[in-house]
Amino acid sequence: MKNLLIIAMLFFLAACGAVDRKEKPMKPSDLQDFASRYAEAWSSQKPRSVALFFSENGSLKVNAAAPAVGRAEIEEVALGFMSAFPDMRVSFDSLGADGERTLFYWTLTGTNTGPGGSGRSVEISGHESWVFDANGLIAESLGSYDAEEYERQLSGGE
Repeated sequence: MKNLLIIAMLFFLAACGAVDRKEKPMKPSDLQDFASRYAEAWSSQKPRSVALFFSENGSLKVNAAAPAVGRAEIEEVALGFMSAFPDMRVSFDSLGADGERTLFYWTLTGTNTGPGGSGRSVEISGHESWVFDANGLIAESLGSYDAEEYERQLSGGE
């Protein structure tokens, strides 16, 4: 009976936020699946499908841009890329780790035929550094790619 009382007290304290509930890290196979589905979402031409990988108040920062906070803003970022590259494909290259962060390495290919586009093809690689929330969604993503190389490819420069 005493053990049941202790367990009930711990559940109560956890529900009140008095006990720090640590979520177990995702298993490697689950993380691989998550990353594959995330790349597929970026390739889908459905910006909402990208946003749903993030927590309600999650954030996505790409290079030096201000972070997009919340699913609606993240959806806008995805829409921008998808509009610029209607044939965009994002491939999942690999995963890594940096302390508590998960590193998602990707390659984007596409032709810039969206509104005002250059008509040029782009192939650029980069990565995102993720922190997950307790529900296994992205709470924070810091994205990075070589912006100079991207611009060079878009402009056709040598």
